[in-house]
Amino acid sequence: MRAKEAGKLAVLRMLKSALKYAAIEKPDGVLDDSAATQVIRKQVKQRQDSIESFEKGGRPELAAKEKEEIEILNAYLPKGLSAEELSTLVRETIAEVGATSKAQMGAVMKALQAKAAGRADGKALSAEVQKQLG
Repeated sequence: MRAKEAGKLAVLRMLKSALKYAAIEKPDGVLDDSAATQVIRKQVKQRQDSIESFEKGGRPELAAKEKEEIEILNAYLPKGLSAEELSTLVRETIAEVGATSKAQMGAVMKALQAKAAGRADGKALSAEVQKQLG
């Protein structure tokens, strides 16, 4: 507020509101770190969807605004996995589960999502698993 960064302030206010709503939906009213991270990821995903819509609609200025908001939100997320780390993690998980075909992808994804713990999105995990099983 004091730095007069209106854009950042608006994003943080929206995030605070989303976190409060998520806490209200919980039976105990308390939001742990993993749930808070999920809320932030959901906000990022909403903005990514908006960017696609704005670009299809020919509104690059609104898409640029959404991209700035994503950068602000990403500052509050844990560091994501690099491509090499993701590939290694998927390889290890496939070996642990003993998967040999795409039919066993569900078991691999379940174990992998627990290991990734919010450091990679589902699309990236799924793509890498398909690549290594295929």
